[in-house]
Amino acid sequence: MHVPVLKKEVLKYLDPKPNENFVDCTFGEGGHAKAILEKNGPEGKVLGIEWDETQAKKISAEKPDKRLIVVCGNFANLKSIVRDHSFGQVHGILFDLGISSWHLEESGRGFTFRKDEPLDMRFSESSEFTAEDIINKYPENEIARILKEYGQERFARSIAGKIVEIRSARRITRTVQLVNAVMAATATWYHRRKTHPATKTFQALRMAVNQELENIAKALPQALDILESEGKLAVISFHSLEDKIVKNFIREQAAQRRLTILTKKPVLPSREEIKLNLRCRSARLRVAVKAEI
Repeated sequence: MHVPVLKKEVLKYLDPKPNENFVDCTFGEGGHAKAILEKNGPEGKVLGIEWDETQAKKISAEKPDKRLIVVCGNFANLKSIVRDHSFGQVHGILFDLGISSWHLEESGRGFTFRKDEPLDMRFSESSEFTAEDIINKYPENEIARILKEYGQERFARSIAGKIVEIRSARRITRTVQLVNAVMAATATWYHRRKTHPATKTFQALRMAVNQELENIAKALPQALDILESEGKLAVISFHSLEDKIVKNFIREQAAQRRLTILTKKPVLPSREEIKLNLRCRSARLRVAVKAEI
């Protein structure tokens, strides 16, 4: 079941008022958007951007609230999406950069090491580039760089070496093959930890396939441009590299007096929320408000 992360805190900081418009840049299963729609009626709208065609079609088929506009697209193109749909004033923008429960549990695209699935990892099936491409075509040093940079994997070189060794005999196409490579390349003590040894490898490949860091870096300046004066920008990140991009952007814009920081430190999920939804444990919420023009 999908549980929107930090929902109460997002509503507190975005503070949706009647007839205000919001953009949910990572619509997913719509938990945050639906919560906003409960607050911004009777005329306020939400533009939900969903990169995954399957999810977008599913939402459209459900015929949701008429005040919800769901668009299939990449938030890296945020400005043009908002313009093309004549959305009007934007009073708040939300990014929830975490992977959805649907992608992990139902998509069948190899996002999880807990199932035997094709090594795909694309958020959008219209993208040509897959995790299988990286694993089978990239040179060893580039695979190691991806695992180290995006996954902060301490055994990056060893895992990359094992991948290259295995693929020389047989193409790696399934998640179970990748998990076996990681297990063979890492120390025994690494297997005894609470976190699965393949966690960081899968995370790194997913981030590389979908260019996640590049996309958020492109989207943040666009978000600031389209916000109304005193509009709110809220970003939930789950990875230190994502959070660094968000933190630096907000601080730079605050120094230029284009933004005012509302969260001096990132807002973290409560113990109670973590108990209910373990996946939210690494979530970080940062919020800023656009300065008056």
